[in-house]
Amino acid sequence: MNVRRLIPTTAVAGAVALGIVSLSACGTSDAAGKESGGKLDVVASFYPMQYLAEQIGGDHVAVNTLTKPGVEPHDLELKPKQIGELGEADVILYLKGIQPAVDEAIAQAGVENTVDAATLTTLEKHGTEVGHEGHDHGAEEHAEEEAGHDHGSEAGADPHIWLDPVKYAEVAKGVGTALEKADPDHAADYQKNTDALVKKLGDLNTDFVNGLKNTTTKTFITTHSAFGYLAERYGLDQEGISGMDPESEPSPARIKELQDKAKKEKVTTVFFETLTSDRTAKTLAGDTGLRTDVLDPLEGITDTSKGDDYIEVMKSNLAALQKALGAK
Repeated sequence: MNVRRLIPTTAVAGAVALGIVSLSACGTSDAAGKESGGKLDVVASFYPMQYLAEQIGGDHVAVNTLTKPGVEPHDLELKPKQIGELGEADVILYLKGIQPAVDEAIAQAGVENTVDAATLTTLEKHGTEVGHEGHDHGAEEHAEEEAGHDHGSEAGADPHIWLDPVKYAEVAKGVGTALEKADPDHAADYQKNTDALVKKLGDLNTDFVNGLKNTTTKTFITTHSAFGYLAERYGLDQEGISGMDPESEPSPARIKELQDKAKKEKVTTVFFETLTSDRTAKTLAGDTGLRTDVLDPLEGITDTSKGDDYIEVMKSNLAALQKALGAK
């Protein structure tokens, strides 16, 4: 089993962090590319970064994504050709700590315009259960599993910032600023596209606020504890079966704890994700008389995704949560 590695350091907020993104060397090569009619060559590490690049870059960028649809991002191993192409990129957009192989390759590529999305917002620590009080429950039985992750100096830093539309909008602004500096000739267009995307994300946030305001329960169970930021943003209580790794086996003590929690909190649904097995979810659901449904962590868009892009899938997630939580 592959062990997921989380981001090792908390991030610094957008404008300050952009200072570490070196864009000074791009002028000559990018200018030559523009004169020849070329587009800005942007490499994105996985779908949430791809979406930002495409939405903000528009017609001025050509986006290549390292993680193809259907591939579990955390387990990605790069091919030599992909590693070689990294060094030829004009801009690299990634999220440090979520894909160890990508982090290593990017460090070796030495591309001047390298943007780490984790530096564009503030990361937080989330355990397997993050509740509306915003604290980390840190259940004892997960200590062994969590110890297997390489957390670095900041144990428990949660990388899933894109599942909170507010934090994702902060990242979008930083990406927009980076593209403006990399390609100043089209800065006005990047700014316009960034503003449009931030508005869409703001509307999505409003939909979640209104849609989850009045519910029968605030608790949901999921095989993948990816929704800590979302839970905290909208006053919910995420109960992860097995922590950050959706394929790890929960302990008997954890199963018993979830069974008791489901009964007490009137939980109706055990959620699983599209890119991993639903076996654990179905086992727990069968033992507790609950149903199962998909809550998509949006690490990639596939034929089974309930929507064609980030906004559509997030709206499907909202509908699934409303149904599971008994929205009124």
